Amino acid sequence: MRKPSGIVAAALVAAALLLPHPNAMADQAAAPALTVSLVAPAQRDWPETVPASGWLKPWQEAIIASETSGLRITEILADVGSVVKKGQPLVNLSRDSVLADLRKQEAAVVTAKAKLVKAKADGDRARQLQPSGALSDEKITEYLADEQTAIASVDSEQAALDSEKIKLDQTTITAVDDGLITSRSAELGAVVSSGTELFRLVRQQRVEWQAEVSARYLPRITEGLTVKIDGPDGQPVQGKVRLVAPSVDTSTSRAIVYVALPTDVRPRVGLYVTGAIELRTTAALTVPETAIVFRDGINYVFTAGKDNRVKRVRVEAGRRNNGEVEIVSGIDPSAKVVTSGGAFLSDNDLVKIAGEG
Repeated sequence: MRKPSGIVAAALVAAALLLPHPNAMADQAAAPALTVSLVAPAQRDWPETVPASGWLKPWQEAIIASETSGLRITEILADVGSVVKKGQPLVNLSRDSVLADLRKQEAAVVTAKAKLVKAKADGDRARQLQPSGALSDEKITEYLADEQTAIASVDSEQAALDSEKIKLDQTTITAVDDGLITSRSAELGAVVSSGTELFRLVRQQRVEWQAEVSARYLPRITEGLTVKIDGPDGQPVQGKVRLVAPSVDTSTSRAIVYVALPTDVRPRVGLYVTGAIELRTTAALTVPETAIVFRDGINYVFTAGKDNRVKRVRVEAGRRNNGEVEIVSGIDPSAKVVTSGGAFLSDNDLVKIAGEG
């Protein structure tokens, strides 16, 4: 009967030796989970912004077309991407037939003027002889009528000559304004018709952002507001609201805000970019972006108490700017927030504060 008691006693002694000492367990439990840095939320004055997205499009686009018909393109002097000045030649059309018509019309003017000289002489003679009765009233009326007809004929032929000169000028198609050519449909040797589009031109190289915004923001958006755009090359671009569209798209409940870009900024048209319209400046309580821990679709931060234990606090995030996040609700301005490493912490963890002995 004593033998089993001895075995039990030996087992208890062995278990006691294997179990850790209570002091060792306490030391292990008290070991900090992480060394962290703390920061107090900062008070900032940040502009309230409206998010927007849309296309970069020309401020105004000009269509350069032929004003005459039946002439062949003999020379093309510009291409897509060319920066041109107002009045700069872009296309030359064949001029032979126009020059021939011009010479013909010049001869017609000379003939009409010669007839006018004769008619005027006959009219002067008729006016001189009218008191004497040497000419009949019928003949005098005929001479005077011929004089008026000759005058009208000269005016008509001169107008036709001016028209031919205009046609000659139209054989050289020029830029209607300073700008950048974005498309070309002119082809060498093609016979053009009146109104045939040859080029498209971005006037003055001015590009604007046509930003789509929710209709609920429209009452607060006015001309002249500052706009910050995420540039295509990653560099921010600052613009100004030029115009707010008077109508709202009924299918999307969004409206277009036209944003003028600086004249020295010329991004490519047709790009889709995002940005924000600054409404007014308001106070913001902010923490570093690295302090935010995102779990299960919820934003948290960890705050540290005097006992160096952290507490997970649910917060509502707002605006973001320069690596900081606005905390709309959830923390007290006097709280001490863990700046980074929150993803490795749990509620009530003991931490070591950087800079403390």
